[in-house]
Amino acid sequence: MSDTLRFDLDAYFRRIGWEGEPRADPATLRGVHLAHLRGIPFENLDALRRTAPSLKIADLMAKLVHSRRGGYCYEHNTLFAHALETLGFKVTRLAARVVVGADRIESRPRTHMALVVEAPGDPRPYLADVGFGAAGALLEPVPLTAGVEFRDAERRHRLTHVPHDGPLQLWVLQAHDPAKDDWADQYAFTLEPFEQPDFEVINWHIGTNPRSPFTQRVYVRGLTAERHLLLHGRLLTETRADGKVVEREVTREEEARRLLDEEFGIVVPDGTTLLG
Repeated sequence: MSDTLRFDLDAYFRRIGWEGEPRADPATLRGVHLAHLRGIPFENLDALRRTAPSLKIADLMAKLVHSRRGGYCYEHNTLFAHALETLGFKVTRLAARVVVGADRIESRPRTHMALVVEAPGDPRPYLADVGFGAAGALLEPVPLTAGVEFRDAERRHRLTHVPHDGPLQLWVLQAHDPAKDDWADQYAFTLEPFEQPDFEVINWHIGTNPRSPFTQRVYVRGLTAERHLLLHGRLLTETRADGKVVEREVTREEEARRLLDEEFGIVVPDGTTLLG
């Protein structure tokens, strides 16, 4: 029996709080995408202990659906892809270069997982991504079209083409920064399909390499309609829907554990030190 057939769609819907009609259409894609982001937190607690999390669907269901845990991009987007395929969408897995703050696209490795999704009867493919744990992340899928601004829930995005030396067209996802009234590059990708063994290798590298950003300090994100909440190391940042940003330092381990429990809905695994 395939992983898709073993996928418990009803349990997944309960976890993300989605109660719509399960159809393979753009409206369902948008609704499930946003509900997933708001229902399951982004977190790196396994990588913080230098452990690469399992990407097997049974383990993802146990961790992200049936437990008070979240995960990072490979976990979120693998789980989301199985949900979409169970619904009847066609999903292509992509590997992207995160370029937030980068001087050159080529300076960053392909360490992020994103998805291109196709709905039956709809000629437009969509870029979908429930695993990009940043304030510039997509809230809803956007059509794979360059040069057009999209409003996805409370955010604005666009896709552009960038010249490069490779044989495939290079796409860049940009997010609008309201504070600067400007566009910021998020990640770059081509439409070359990547397979599960590719992500197993990348996942192991990101989850165990001492130089990986996810093995060095805690990174936890929670999202609601009212705010984006991020604990990165000792800094807790709340970005509200009106754009107001509030920051404070978390200084005690017990305070960090309480925050993860009460604000992010995460049970910290035994043996995990959050503040280091």
